[in-house]
Amino acid sequence: MSEKEEAAPKKKGKLVKIVGLVLGIGVLVGGGVGAGLYAASSGMIGGGAHAEAKEDPNKPHLVPKSAQKRAGEGGGEGEGGHGGGGGEEAAGASHGGIPTPESMAGDKFASNYYPMEKEFTSNLQDSTHFVQVGVAISTPYDDKVIEHLKTNDIAIRSAILMTLGDTTEEQVFTSQGKQQLARKLVAAINGVLEQKEGFGGVSNVYFTNFVVQ
Repeated sequence: MSEKEEAAPKKKGKLVKIVGLVLGIGVLVGGGVGAGLYAASSGMIGGGAHAEAKEDPNKPHLVPKSAQKRAGEGGGEGEGGHGGGGGEEAAGASHGGIPTPESMAGDKFASNYYPMEKEFTSNLQDSTHFVQVGVAISTPYDDKVIEHLKTNDIAIRSAILMTLGDTTEEQVFTSQGKQQLARKLVAAINGVLEQKEGFGGVSNVYFTNFVVQ
């Protein structure tokens, strides 16, 4: 066998080793980069989920009954006479943002009350009668919802009057009809708050006065 024939297999063997080494390094580098990208993406996803889960301090917060009781023992009720009230007849509705089911508001959380200052007078739909009502609003959230109600008083009063104007005689002369009207008022008030403040929070509307003439 000649020297050229002996050298050829040796060169081929070296070439195979070099190619294998390069491929091995490529696999290691690729695996390292892939692992780094996966870890980075996982961290971004985890960080995003954590950021989303973080509670917005500017939004109203639910007030547990126990917390309101402790506040009452320390210094009485807050401005406007916002007292706790459980077991009341619910006339609330969902408000779109954070849900406030009546069972949750009545059993676990305090009721924060806000009586509207002036009564509302409106003609009834397709009727010669008119209705005059006093309205009090309750929420299981803190005073931020009450502040939103005060800030948007004009828009809320307009929404209440429009809802009363769409009410029929049949509704105002029955207990069931009045409860339906209260639920409509909850939806109307929450609609205004969601539009103006990005958050509703009202769970119930109560009639402090109800006169039909």
